[in-house]
Amino acid sequence: MPELPEVEVVRRGLAAHVAGRTVDSVEVRNHRAVRRHLPGASDFTARLTGTRLGHARRRGKYLWLPLDDGDEALLAHLGMSGQLLVQPSRAPLGRHLRVRLRLDTGIDLRFVDQRTFGGLVLTPLAPSTADGAAVPLPITHIGVDALDRSFDPARFATQLRRRQTGVKRALLDQRLMSGVGNIYADEALWRARLHYARPTETLRRTEIARLVAAVQAVLGEALRQGGTSFDALYVSVNGESGYFDRSLAVYGQADRPCPRCGALVQRAAFMNRSAYTCPRCQPRPRRARW
Repeated sequence: MPELPEVEVVRRGLAAHVAGRTVDSVEVRNHRAVRRHLPGASDFTARLTGTRLGHARRRGKYLWLPLDDGDEALLAHLGMSGQLLVQPSRAPLGRHLRVRLRLDTGIDLRFVDQRTFGGLVLTPLAPSTADGAAVPLPITHIGVDALDRSFDPARFATQLRRRQTGVKRALLDQRLMSGVGNIYADEALWRARLHYARPTETLRRTEIARLVAAVQAVLGEALRQGGTSFDALYVSVNGESGYFDRSLAVYGQADRPCPRCGALVQRAAFMNRSAYTCPRCQPRPRRARW
C-alpha cells in the first residue's frame, strides 16, 4: 500500500496540474470506486460537475482536493493499487480506469485502480482532532505525520509510552502518527536500532527521539527519490516510478547482509504481513509485545 512519500508525490503533482481547474464532466466507470459516497454515483457526478478544484492536501495516506464552496472536498484513498493520473483527454482509456474527471484545460484527472480497494468520495470538511485543521470528516481521527510542521515530538513520546504494545504496531497506528506503513516502519526501526516487538512502555525518551529522527529521515529521503515503487502500481500523476527501493536497508532484504554490520537480515511474520530486522543491530527484547 502506498505510504506517505508515495502519496505526497501524487499530492505535489495534483497541486501543480489540477489545482484551480474546473470539472467539466465526470464519468464513473465502476461504481465500486465511489462506494463510500453513500448517495451513489449519480449524486457524485452531479455534485462534482462544474466545481472548481482547490489546492491538493494530504493527511497521512489520504489525499483531498477542497471544492470551491470551501465546505466540501473530494477525498481519495489509493488503497493497494489506486493511482491518480493526469493525462490528456484524448489519451487512450485503460482497462482499469474507474473514474474520469474532464477538466477545463483539456486534461483528465483519472482514478485508476486495478484491485478497486481504493476510492473517491465527496465529504464535508471538519476540524481535526489532532491539530484542529480542516480535514475531510472521515479522517478527523487521523494524526499528523512526522514531517508536518504541527507534529509535536513530546506529545508523540507521551502517547507512544502509554500504548503498551509493540513499537512497530504503534508506528502503524494512524491515529498516533500518520503516513507510516510496513516499509518505512521497518526502515526507521532499523535506523533507530530498535526491534519491532520492543514494548512501547519501556522506551526511554532518548530512544523515542532517535526513532522520530529516523522516521523523519527515511520519509524525507524516500520523498526526495519519488517514493518506493516495487511495481507499476506506485507512480506519480505522470506515471513515473520512485527509486527508494534501491536504498532499502532491511525491508524485503531477508538473508542479505545488513548494510551496517553484515549480519543476515531476518524476516518474521507480523500482523498478516512481514517484519524485517537485523538480529545484531536490533536484538529481540526479552519481553516482547506484538
